[in-house]
Amino acid sequence: MPLPSSKKIALFSATAVLLIAGLFLALHFWPDAQGSARQYLLQLLPTDATAVIFVDLDELRASPFLAKLYAWAPQPNADSEYTQFVRDTGFSYERDLKRLVVAISNHGSTTDLFAIAEGKFDRKKIEAFLNRNGKSSQQGHWNVFRLKATANEKPLSFAFLANDRIAFGDFENFSAILSTAPGDPSHAEWSARFARLAGTPLFAVIRQNPSMQSALNEAAPGGFHSPQLAALLAQLQWISIAGKPESDQLRVVADGECLASPTASELHEFLQGVLVLAQNGLNDPKLRQKMNPEERQTYLEILHSAEVQKIDRGEWKSVRLVLEVTPQFLDMARLASIAAPAEQTSTPPEFHGKTTAPAKTSTARKK
Repeated sequence: MPLPSSKKIALFSATAVLLIAGLFLALHFWPDAQGSARQYLLQLLPTDATAVIFVDLDELRASPFLAKLYAWAPQPNADSEYTQFVRDTGFSYERDLKRLVVAISNHGSTTDLFAIAEGKFDRKKIEAFLNRNGKSSQQGHWNVFRLKATANEKPLSFAFLANDRIAFGDFENFSAILSTAPGDPSHAEWSARFARLAGTPLFAVIRQNPSMQSALNEAAPGGFHSPQLAALLAQLQWISIAGKPESDQLRVVADGECLASPTASELHEFLQGVLVLAQNGLNDPKLRQKMNPEERQTYLEILHSAEVQKIDRGEWKSVRLVLEVTPQFLDMARLASIAAPAEQTSTPPEFHGKTTAPAKTSTARKK
């Protein structure tokens, strides 16, 4: 059988497992088994990570929002290699993957990937598949499978940590990470951020470094490139982005932390000003004549739900942006991606300048 592409292997591997030992620990030593299992999983990540992404698919699947998101997302064509992989292993990531946590570590020009997937798997079938497509070696307590496929020109490695959890990554020495990560004192700064996101099934926590700052700048929405915003984001030591379904909506919270109070104040003022300018733009008579009324109303609903908060955590100063992603917004985005109109009349003009917010704004979240 041909080996699936590295992308599909990463996806499948994301679909392998690690819980029995961790789950037993959670059940026997902590009262909150689900929360403790999640905490245990996060403590296994390398402390030199630049970004950590966590997804609890079990919780997301139970929300109406995820059903709406699946309906909105483009449906991939059936892939013969992936179909064969499902037959060989009995595993389908859409059905069987429960939780996934990914750590990305930037080291100058190189990037390392380490991830742990939790799910429902047939371990014997998956190990047979790994044996056919790679070779295995014993590292401490773990049997590590080294595959021939590559991710970013690095071979992928996999190790079952339990019958329903597997670790995978693009480096070879799993034993060093899995043995030292849980007791590393530097985990405390990550754990403090994870604790704030305890009730969130989807989040990313980013620790700033030059390569991450470049990625954030490149990810700015088309047409919105502000040197002032880029300079402020560069002064944040931590950025967290979380999503929590609430009925058929997704509540999104972005939180930036720094040690300098003036930076937090300036960022808070800047974001408030952006919201005011956006509302004023949507209320402009000329733009209202050009825009689809339903599209304009969708943008207004998101802006009305938006709230900018300034939080003092003692040494750390934080600015938080909260907004609601609605089903109407997903519908609009889907239609826009299909139609791809030549005239983007509703796209905001390119923004380069500075902005300030009045002392009081009308952007407070509707009660």
